[in-house]
Amino acid sequence: MTNTFPQRVAPLRESVEAALLQYVRRDLETTPQPLQEAMEYSLLAGGKRLRAILVLLAAEACGGEISAAMPAACAIEMIHTYSLIHDDLPAMDDDELRRGKPTNHKVFGEATAILAGDGLLTYAFEILATDSASAEVAAACVACLAKAAGPVGMVGGQMKDLSQEGRPGTLEMLESIHEKKTGAMILAALQLGAIRAGATAKQHAALETYGKHLGLAFQIQDDLLDVQGEQAALGKRVNKDSEMGKLTFPGLLGIAESQRRAKDLIEQALAALAIFESRASRLEALAHYVLERDR
Repeated sequence: MTNTFPQRVAPLRESVEAALLQYVRRDLETTPQPLQEAMEYSLLAGGKRLRAILVLLAAEACGGEISAAMPAACAIEMIHTYSLIHDDLPAMDDDELRRGKPTNHKVFGEATAILAGDGLLTYAFEILATDSASAEVAAACVACLAKAAGPVGMVGGQMKDLSQEGRPGTLEMLESIHEKKTGAMILAALQLGAIRAGATAKQHAALETYGKHLGLAFQIQDDLLDVQGEQAALGKRVNKDSEMGKLTFPGLLGIAESQRRAKDLIEQALAALAIFESRASRLEALAHYVLERDR
């Protein structure tokens, strides 16, 4: 049966898109035009909005208001977009296509692309600091996202990934890379939603377990799509990881074992949601969707 997750969260995705547009059009009027255009080009280029939606669904599962979590959802989407702009640069992955469009540096040049990423990174923290219910909530959100995006999280994971190119690696090393590079931001999205909802310690712990397993399964599926996916569906170049000598799950374990491992991780993620009962139905649908997605 086809997973209905994309349809079930379509209204949330539309709300995120509208909020992102409002943020970049409302507060960036005095930004130099080329910089604003470059920031909007990548931020408003679509995509799954997975991390933003995770923020909202975590708040929903913890009994909070989705509207109260929207600033955090937009902030993490800006951080994610900045990371994609920088990852695509010639000094990093040197990609020419992102979400079916030319990458930011191909359109605006490398210098402007770097600044667009920097602008989105810093603007995200301004939003978290100013669009919060209280100073305490703002501080908790800023600390959570900074840790996930920084040197012990996503940035550190990217450094590990680069350092392993063309070198043999172990499963332990591969999981360590993606726990930081991909998993940290997925986990942060859930934590941000929980913070905005005033979640209990038990709810935080359940979402952490869910997020850790979901994040690793998501990366395994990403690696599988790089081998098995179609460029038109993905909106980016395929087989690039093997061409660059990157350490991947299919390269290390093979396709069948990678698929089995992803399935096991999703089952563990689903088990962690039991305490939320019906409030986590969309998080459950997302977990199933991770295995079924083609982009």
